[in-house]
Amino acid sequence: MFNRLYIATQNVMIGHLPKPILQIVIRIYHFSITIKWLLADMINSLLGRRDELMPPKRLLYGIGEGDFKHVGESFLQYFKELCGLRPDEKVLDVGCGVGRMAIPLTKYLDERGGYEGFDISGERIKWCQKKITPKYPNFRFQLADIQNKAYNPKGKFSSSEYIFPYDDESFDFVFLTSVFTHMMLQDMENYFAQVARVLKTGGRCLITFFLLNAESIELIDANISHLDFRYNFGRYRSVDEVTPESAIAYPEDFIFSLYEKHGFIVVKPILYGSWCGRERFFDYQDIIIGHLK
Repeated sequence: MFNRLYIATQNVMIGHLPKPILQIVIRIYHFSITIKWLLADMINSLLGRRDELMPPKRLLYGIGEGDFKHVGESFLQYFKELCGLRPDEKVLDVGCGVGRMAIPLTKYLDERGGYEGFDISGERIKWCQKKITPKYPNFRFQLADIQNKAYNPKGKFSSSEYIFPYDDESFDFVFLTSVFTHMMLQDMENYFAQVARVLKTGGRCLITFFLLNAESIELIDANISHLDFRYNFGRYRSVDEVTPESAIAYPEDFIFSLYEKHGFIVVKPILYGSWCGRERFFDYQDIIIGHLK
């Protein structure tokens, strides 16, 4: 909800406020949200309401739509029922954040299985290393100091050249949730190659997108979409002309071509999301499941 409100507010302001004033307003907005989360964390701690494996609210801001626990548990079901994930398999979470998917997986993967996650947010990685790994040693997290205009502008490494820090054919299952929805074309191409490299033959991947097709474009152009992908950059659309990484939508056919290029078979049907305002949907973002040949 906060992501959607922030993007909608920013879209309105971009067209009406001078850039210096807009930047000040956005900073004030972020500061007010941070203060709200800090107060909520303090109150929950004082009242003894803190779940040890529930991140503080200040670390939940900006991670996506929906309730933290519910989204994680829902995706665990998708991993099991749609991707055939078994308790003894090796899993990679690209863009793991503060453990939204890792936490429910701790109750499913056994000692024969294992989880690796990396993210560009140092604070969130530290929380996972401190709270999750000591209880579940086969769950490991590491920082990837990758540059992203919207989320890590001072990062050291380029996404287009980043090498996942894992051996070839290390994983049975790889997933990326809300990663390619914030990634530029050349960066996404490299990540596709890396996912194919670290997956075992026959391994599976689940990735979420904002896919542009006849239906979603019609809904966007009719101002029905929750996200206003008004800025057309040719090979993709964005909600933000200045910082396209805020949210990016790619043509569906182009995404299919990337799967084919990197040796994946796309599982049909595609699981379309509600983000564009469609009445029949599976989740919020569009989901594609692929198998490596």
